[in-house]
Amino acid sequence: MPSAACVSRSDVPPRPAGAPGRASVGPARPGTLVEVTRFDFEFAPAYRLPALALGITPRTAWVEVDETELRVRYGPWRLRTPLDNVSSAQLSPGPFRWYRTAGPPHLSLADKGVSFATNGAGGVCVLFHEPVRTLDPTGRLRHPGATLTVQDPARLQQVLEERAGA
Repeated sequence: MPSAACVSRSDVPPRPAGAPGRASVGPARPGTLVEVTRFDFEFAPAYRLPALALGITPRTAWVEVDETELRVRYGPWRLRTPLDNVSSAQLSPGPFRWYRTAGPPHLSLADKGVSFATNGAGGVCVLFHEPVRTLDPTGRLRHPGATLTVQDPARLQQVLEERAGA
């Protein structure tokens, strides 16, 4: 299971320009001048059915980064934190075990990190200065990191480094 204790790996090649899975850039909301970069999750075929059963689809799963905030939507689950709270972003290479990552977000019992995984190939591990609320609606359980399996992990890492200084 991917964990908030990420392993950095520089030999993961970035996707070529124009390849499927590029992030989209656009305004945050009508009438605002905030630039938002959206990253779609990379859905592997084996992950689609367990995700669908929980309302996690390409339309309901994404990561957005604007000039002040990181937002994750993963079906009915949400993660939202100021960019000032992002301490680092590292590539987290797979393979991840299907039975430990498919379906809902998963909690790492080792470090309380949360994984939003739609494939086993790898993603980005984002660590936070202050743990964030995601799985527990009461807020008692907080996560020091989140693993996100987006279509363009290298670009997400780059955007977080540029905007959050991660």
